Amino acid sequence: MVQLKDNEKSLHVEIQNIRNYKVIKSNDLIQKSRFQLSLQEQKIILYLISKIKPEDMELKEYVFEINGFFRLCGLVDGGGENYKYIKQTLKELRDKSIWVTLDDGSETTMAWINSITMNKRSGAVKINIDERMKPYLLQLQERFTSYELLYTLAMRSQYSIRLYELFKSYEWRRRCKFDIDELKTIIFANKYIRFPDFKRKVLDIAMREINDLTDIGVEYVIMKNGRRYGGIEFLIRTKTNLDERLKAWGKIDEIIKL
Repeated sequence: MVQLKDNEKSLHVEIQNIRNYKVIKSNDLIQKSRFQLSLQEQKIILYLISKIKPEDMELKEYVFEINGFFRLCGLVDGGGENYKYIKQTLKELRDKSIWVTLDDGSETTMAWINSITMNKRSGAVKINIDERMKPYLLQLQERFTSYELLYTLAMRSQYSIRLYELFKSYEWRRRCKFDIDELKTIIFANKYIRFPDFKRKVLDIAMREINDLTDIGVEYVIMKNGRRYGGIEFLIRTKTNLDERLKAWGKIDEIIKL
């Protein structure tokens, strides 16, 4: 067995702890929003949200170290290329917005983040989340969803993360139903016009990753109106069996080894 040095052991423990941080969001931010983010953009946002503490009254400046983030996600250390990649990804993320439907039915846009400050020498990144996100992220007492950051880190499809969040927000109900076109719009998968393509390139991949790598199991039933694929109902099951969870943790560990 390879013996880790003390500093490596410390880093290993720290990253394992961070992977167990909880992501907590208002259900409205999950269920009533539309946005299009890449896989890594989603992981960055979730990592930032996982840094918010239940007792926080205000959004703070959140700091992370680039190479540490790469290790957190099980990505290869690319040295200076990591800095360039994160810089470009954050620039694109800063320029993107999210549509959220309000209680009165109107829609509003918000930015994910307000500002980014990066230090090439130290590799530190400082990020401020948009203040308009406060009602959806701080002091949540009801109608919110909580899950461990770990369950999203090994995913390789941007749709897997988005669907996992949706299913978690309906987990208490054990099911959720969508019109297929509505679901495509929510997760920005409208480019898959034909249902067989949507099923093969979005649903099947997401179902496999969610069932293999998370704390829930999901099945779905397709409803047809004549020849047309109309609705889709998802049946959600919490993995209460420890063996199931251990199996998921093992698969995650295989993908994002330190």
